[in-house]
Amino acid sequence: MPARIKNALIWVFGALGGILWGYDTGVISGAMLFIKNDIALTPLLEGLVVSGLLVGAMLGAGLSGRLSDSWGRRRLILAASGVFILGTLGASFAFDPASLIAFRCVIGIGVGIASVVVPLYLTELAPKQLRGGLTSLMQLLVTVGIFVAYVTDYLLADAEAWRWMIGLGVVPAAILALGILTQPESPRWLVGKGRTDEARTVLTRLRGDAGAAGEELAEIERAERTERERSEPLTVRRLLSPRLRPVFVVGMLLVLFQNFVGINTIIYYAPTLLTDIGFGSNGAILANVGIGLLNMLMTLPAMRLIDRKGRKPLLLFGALGMCAAMVLLAVTNLSGLGYGALLSVLTLGGIALYIASFAISWGPVQWVMLPELFPMRIRAAAVSLCVLFNWLFNMIVALVFPSLLHAWGAGINFLFFAGTTLLAFLFVQRLLPETKGRSLEEIEQDLLRGRPARREAEGSVPVSSGSASH
Repeated sequence: MPARIKNALIWVFGALGGILWGYDTGVISGAMLFIKNDIALTPLLEGLVVSGLLVGAMLGAGLSGRLSDSWGRRRLILAASGVFILGTLGASFAFDPASLIAFRCVIGIGVGIASVVVPLYLTELAPKQLRGGLTSLMQLLVTVGIFVAYVTDYLLADAEAWRWMIGLGVVPAAILALGILTQPESPRWLVGKGRTDEARTVLTRLRGDAGAAGEELAEIERAERTERERSEPLTVRRLLSPRLRPVFVVGMLLVLFQNFVGINTIIYYAPTLLTDIGFGSNGAILANVGIGLLNMLMTLPAMRLIDRKGRKPLLLFGALGMCAAMVLLAVTNLSGLGYGALLSVLTLGGIALYIASFAISWGPVQWVMLPELFPMRIRAAAVSLCVLFNWLFNMIVALVFPSLLHAWGAGINFLFFAGTTLLAFLFVQRLLPETKGRSLEEIEQDLLRGRPARREAEGSVPVSSGSASH
């Protein structure tokens, strides 16, 4: 098999966890319309079915840092695929609320593991000049998974076959389990375990140039030695120390804003929002398919632009677009328009603008940047902690939004999210460093020295070509 095809398979199988994540996240929005016909669900139990996955994801993310450092990135991805299969089969055969919620939790453990270890794996295998695009491949496949889930919901809606909607998630899980067995381990993890010869072999295979592989290996080894000399167990006290606090705060704010800009209200509750303005169940699910397609298609330019324009310009552009969309949705909702074509067009237009803005920016960029921000010796554990909070924030939004929707109405909620997207814009503009085109070791040295702004200014391109310089 040619080396180019072998390398392509690394990225495909490494990122295939994203399809599982997206499918299991997206499928519930349509399935929930029919689950209630077979299993009696109160509004509280309905919320728990949706958020059960998120509770499991928190647990999976929390376990992933330690496990990925001890087992290796590749082996943990294999384990995640097994967890997906177990949870998916269990949920598809659930007979009461307790079993459905429990197996949704099991699926969530797999989602949480994948959300930590897959971007970590891809970040550590990718060459620095392509790292953003290749790492964001996972986010593309998350959107593919969501789109496939929406299409599956639509095709099975007439039969109300919610068990098949959920159960078909076994297919990508099985492909991932078989495929990842053929892929290499992260060279950075191998160096950390003293397996330098294996790391050299992997890098030579990835880069296709023994000289370039040797230089990269030497850089990794230098960073490993430096970190080992000053290494200590990762604790909350260490993360909050003057040396690491700025990096940790930036990572936490990144995941906070990615969730509180309102994306989960669209992904989980779009059919509910659409039925509230007069759509039938099938019409709402079909509109959801269009939302999923747009989400997937707009991730493609993000993969190209993230290494050309940089991380910050995309985040700034996306925040402004999401803010405009939320303002449009709020005004439309609060204006008192009766059911009709105008209300439908404006609502779908606002959702489309929001999804497009998110998919080209905050969707992929968070997962690219999180592993880039932290030093190698604590990278897995720190990313795991940030992603654990990512799922916590996700769960809070998923649980609270239906109650707020009932208490305040959609318009006020949309205004709230317009405010959070504006705050997200200010966070990126003032605090977030640019990491485009720099090795992980370079980023590590400057962040730990407290000099992201200086290096960003030195390494950025002119404003006219898409820089985030301010």
